[in-house]
Amino acid sequence: MHAFDVLGDPVRRRILELLADGERAAGEIGAVVQEEFGISQPGVSQHLRVLRDSGFATVRAEGTRRLYSVDPGPLQEVDVWLENFRRFWTQRLDALGTELARGRRERRARETGGTGESARRPGEGDDPGAGG
Repeated sequence: MHAFDVLGDPVRRRILELLADGERAAGEIGAVVQEEFGISQPGVSQHLRVLRDSGFATVRAEGTRRLYSVDPGPLQEVDVWLENFRRFWTQRLDALGTELARGRRERRARETGGTGESARRPGEGDDPGAGG
């Protein structure tokens, strides 16, 4: 099965998200996936098998429990393949970062009145007896 066929399924993507946080027992994965997707335990087991057979996940036995973890190899292969396409969004993300920084600078300037100090509203802090 091709990596994108494996990753194309939302249940398998969710399982990988769970495993990204660290090793998890099959029962724990099953409980989360069953609640979120409404599929049976055998259905979850089938998805775990696909992930295992395609190399995205590894499993080890600990007593009666089966502990799953991510195998980064296939994900690294996907990352290498995606490298050909990053140019399509990298420039846009850089431009977005620039615009966000500009907005933060403008907001700070408005808040401080452009002086680096807290801006006062007109009449705030004026001494009413000072005359004018």
